[in-house]
Amino acid sequence: MREYQSLAVEQHGPVAHVMINRPAKANSMDEAFWSEMVEIFEWVDTTDSVRVAVISGAGRCFSAGIDLNMLAQAAGSMVSDIGRNAERIRRNILRLQAAFNAVDECRKPVIAAIHGYCIGGAIDLIAACDMRYATTDAHFSIKEIDVGMAADVGTLQRLPRLIGDGIMRELAYTGRAVYGEEAERIGLVNRVYPDHASLLEAVMDIARQIAAKSPLAIRGTKEMIRYSRDHSVADGLNYIATWNAAMLQSEDLKLAVAAQMSKKPAEFAD
Repeated sequence: MREYQSLAVEQHGPVAHVMINRPAKANSMDEAFWSEMVEIFEWVDTTDSVRVAVISGAGRCFSAGIDLNMLAQAAGSMVSDIGRNAERIRRNILRLQAAFNAVDECRKPVIAAIHGYCIGGAIDLIAACDMRYATTDAHFSIKEIDVGMAADVGTLQRLPRLIGDGIMRELAYTGRAVYGEEAERIGLVNRVYPDHASLLEAVMDIARQIAAKSPLAIRGTKEMIRYSRDHSVADGLNYIATWNAAMLQSEDLKLAVAAQMSKKPAEFAD
């Protein structure tokens, strides 16, 4: 795996640890970040030996969101024609959305470990993850409203399904800060921990627990959850019936049943 400009990746057995790695800039999301996210999560998706991904921030925080210098450069590239500006802006927004779609659409579970600032674009990122865990001092804010724009990289589309419509609207309209314990109470994160070290230890333990399960069963479970989010109950039931018509013939099912009966852990192929 090559070295990256804005991210760092380590593989610990079946767990890939992806770190936003611009600590001197509060892990703000610069131009390189967006293309590197797509590349890295394509690698996570297609590398059989990786079964779970954890994403965290290096240094003092998770991420302060999009790099404002990047926004300034985009503003400086505008031309006089409104239509051409609109086409350019739209194309760029879709490019940014693709970075977090890569997380959402990854076949492997992705877990966010959040400490310190998690604002603006960082909320878009964690909303695309499967689960979120945080420190008690984690600071969440849908900050886009304070710079005169609507969040456009996934927060407004994904967050209502995590914390409910009413509280999402309050946070999106006011931009107010939410800290770790409130984030847990409203369902933004699953659990909070007293410090960054205990957070990472716990999240890595959860990742290893998931990695020990049948990768086909985990794949099917994530696919069904994602599909059911965007379809009716009837559609979801029909899809799982078709999916499991094949997957229930997997060797993993026999191994899992035998392990349950013998009370010994199963070892599944990648």
